[in-house]
Amino acid sequence: MHGGELIAEVLKAHRVPFLFTLCGGHISPILSACKQRNIRVVDVRHEATAVFAADAVSRLGGIPGVAVVTAGPGVANTITAVKNARLAQSPLVLVGGAAATALRGRGALQDIDQLALMKSCVKWQTSLKQVRQLGPAMEEAFYRARQGIPGPVFVECPVDLLYEERLVRELYGVQAARGRGLANRAMQWYLKRHVERLFAGVDWQRTPRVRPTTAAKPSNAAVASAIRRLARAKQPVLLIGSQAAVNTAEVERLVAAVEKMGLPVYLSGTARGLLGKGCRLQMRHQRRKALKEADLVLLAGIPNDFRLDYGRHVRSSATLISVNLSKSDLNKNRRPDLGVLADPALFLSQLAEAFDANPQWEDWIRQLRERDEQREAEIARKAEQPTDYLNPLRLCRKIEQALPQESVLVADGGDFIAVASYILSPRQPLSWLDPGVFGTLGGGAGFAIGAKLVRPEAEVWLLYGDGAAGFSLMDFDSLVRHQLPVIAVVGNDGGWTQIAREQVEILHDDVGTVLNRSDYHRVAEALGGSGMAIRNEAEIAGAIETARSSVAQGKPALINAWLGKTDFRKGSISM
Repeated sequence: MHGGELIAEVLKAHRVPFLFTLCGGHISPILSACKQRNIRVVDVRHEATAVFAADAVSRLGGIPGVAVVTAGPGVANTITAVKNARLAQSPLVLVGGAAATALRGRGALQDIDQLALMKSCVKWQTSLKQVRQLGPAMEEAFYRARQGIPGPVFVECPVDLLYEERLVRELYGVQAARGRGLANRAMQWYLKRHVERLFAGVDWQRTPRVRPTTAAKPSNAAVASAIRRLARAKQPVLLIGSQAAVNTAEVERLVAAVEKMGLPVYLSGTARGLLGKGCRLQMRHQRRKALKEADLVLLAGIPNDFRLDYGRHVRSSATLISVNLSKSDLNKNRRPDLGVLADPALFLSQLAEAFDANPQWEDWIRQLRERDEQREAEIARKAEQPTDYLNPLRLCRKIEQALPQESVLVADGGDFIAVASYILSPRQPLSWLDPGVFGTLGGGAGFAIGAKLVRPEAEVWLLYGDGAAGFSLMDFDSLVRHQLPVIAVVGNDGGWTQIAREQVEILHDDVGTVLNRSDYHRVAEALGGSGMAIRNEAEIAGAIETARSSVAQGKPALINAWLGKTDFRKGSISM
């Protein structure tokens, strides 16, 4: 028996279906033990991809995703993805290898202060010193990742806790303490005692424990207070964010609650798609204008950060109700008239039990719906405008028309993804993945890997900006090796257009924003997938058909779409 088996047993008890990794000698026993227990080991080409994939599993599957990476640079390479999960409030467990306990600080291979590195990125972390701590620490990690405000946790496992005792003794060079001088005998005695302490008290037959979490329920008084305020509202608006969709088991109940209450609603983050396509209550455009006119705004799992102009999008005379698991986010930048420290999904569900839609809101909903339709018509007109190569709006409209009901959209990029968000409609709950508030690039391949594993029957679309594609395109190899056929579309406009839009106009300089219109489809082909380039509208339908044919054969496909320039998102800079 070895320490990797203790960790694998905990994963099995928590019904973890997948483990994401990039191999390393520090962590090999964990990978082997998981494979033996039918936990699918998915190895990728960058540690950040492993964490992004685990994040996707957390968001879509309802079980904290797990990534295991080797020491030093392996752990360091996860930082962006882990911090992204922290800000997105995604529960996941990261296990990192580490130098042997007796060699820390002595120049061992890949020995760095990993806890200091991870401190600001995780909600909880621990470093282990004995083999018997492995099981309990992993159980605690799963609990901490889900309890309260969800987020990533980090467990540091030194290499000498993971291998068999016999091998650890050999690696330390432990021998019988005889001959060759006093210093050598003293060192042998110390190493022998050290190994004995490492393995002391291990219960190899220990049964792992799954520790249940408790939901943060709203008080009856808070629900009653919200009902009184809603009853007086003439023009209410509901905003639902990712936090409301963290508990995947409650999603159907949440949908029913939103539909019963009858408030006009805007969705963001992982909550996109919550109401499917075409729900009359869901508005997609002119959110800022709606918030300025609303007399009551209910924020469910969304803080007043830059996305709401730090609270200034909501007029000062409006009643502001905020529901959030985080006390900090609850009061960020603007104190609500009613602040509820609770699970936003549970709050909305309890609210709906005692509240029905107000018929007086119909005129307000109709007004917002008309604005939405006007904006849709405007987008349709802009999609018809001629450009060099493909009009990005036109391309996105074609993709929207092609999307099946059973599909998942993965967004990784700047300008192209922002355009797509105006047009593409996720077909059902838990069918949209984007980085979240951190604005991270590079999550695309990992998100797509996780999405296809959790939803193998779904048509997974990975939408890349050409800049973002540079971060994880190599993991097309991972999609191929693990037989995860997805359709990727690279919006190739030859630049970092999100930045260039304002930089060129303000500074009259495109420095650092220019890229080549590279043959990204050739990269996909070289890595074992299929690829095609398109440069005009007439080629779109054929490319989608070819991509679907490739997916049907088990091969991921990449469409390299050459985009023309538009002014659709002029003035979109955020701070």
